[in-house]
Amino acid sequence: MIPARSPSPFAFLPTTVLLLVVGWGGLFVLLSATEPTLLPRWLFFFLVVVAFTGLGLPVVSFLNHRFPSDPPAPTRVILREALWVGAYFSTLAWFQYGQILNGPLAVIVAIAFLGIEVFLRLRERSQWQQPPEEGDS
Repeated sequence: MIPARSPSPFAFLPTTVLLLVVGWGGLFVLLSATEPTLLPRWLFFFLVVVAFTGLGLPVVSFLNHRFPSDPPAPTRVILREALWVGAYFSTLAWFQYGQILNGPLAVIVAIAFLGIEVFLRLRERSQWQQPPEEGDS
């Protein structure tokens, strides 16, 4: 029996392109055509999440494909991990907007996001059961 693996990074190519076009294109239009009022400010943080999720998706999918785990990461886990990348950079932008961003705070937030993902993966691993071998009844 061939061991199960995470989806190929090429499987995420359409999603990556869509996220990059919407995120970075939206940021370009937002920054060049609007004034910094309340709605464009919130739209900015949303588009930062979308843009950096698009940048993180191929990296995360490659890492999960190259270094398989047991159980292998399904598509929803890879998308969630890429979304953590987007949420991280949006959080950094929010801290910078409030002028409280510094190096140690960026590291602490990264460790917190990594810790949450590790605990989520541990929970998924504890609920996973090995699929039956062929011929077993």
